[in-house]
Amino acid sequence: MSRKAVIVLSGGLDSTTCMGIARRDGYELYPITFHYNQRHDREVEHAKRVARFYGVHDRHKIVDVSFLGQIGGSSLTDLSMDVPDGGSEEGIPNTYVPARNLIFLSLATAYAEVIGATRIYTGVTAVDYSGYPDCRPEFIASLTETVNLATRMGVTSGEKISIETPLIRLTKGEIIRVGLELGVPYELTTSCYNGEEEACGECDSCRLRLKGFAENGTEDPIPYRKRPNVAG
Repeated sequence: MSRKAVIVLSGGLDSTTCMGIARRDGYELYPITFHYNQRHDREVEHAKRVARFYGVHDRHKIVDVSFLGQIGGSSLTDLSMDVPDGGSEEGIPNTYVPARNLIFLSLATAYAEVIGATRIYTGVTAVDYSGYPDCRPEFIASLTETVNLATRMGVTSGEKISIETPLIRLTKGEIIRVGLELGVPYELTTSCYNGEEEACGECDSCRLRLKGFAENGTEDPIPYRKRPNVAG
């Protein structure tokens, strides 16, 4: 059985936790990061730091899918739209990037086929998240079936490609607890939607992250411009 795993690595807290989990599970790590014309390049730089920490920077793929900026429809790819702050919006927020995980996981599947990996790790979560439709278990189950119908490995090999979502039923606090136990380098990660040198502390992503660390009785190791009081 192949012991290679592709990790969809954004440079954020969740995907970096997946790096630690895949390493614990005994897989060789093959991270893949996507430049999708997001508001800032900072997360790509953080992904490089995480890959270097795990000693796999030489096989870290950075793929340009900047056409997502041309499609638009999200405050993460369209600078004319404001990133929401002050807590979660009702419904699906404008930080949702249309079809992002569908595209990312399809490309991660292609990489897995090339290197002979049967595992793809992604840090989607259906608990503490912003209501994104492509973070739900139903989506992952459907896509897993699709990639095994659409790939040479899936139709000719005895082994199938599995999309691993170890965080999908965990809260942010539970995710951080797992990562702390595994020595995940959270100081190298970024989660802020605004992408400044210091995290804003106000966007939905920052608030969820700060709350998760507070629940574990520890301080988030990255710098913040503002650290709001969050309940632990």
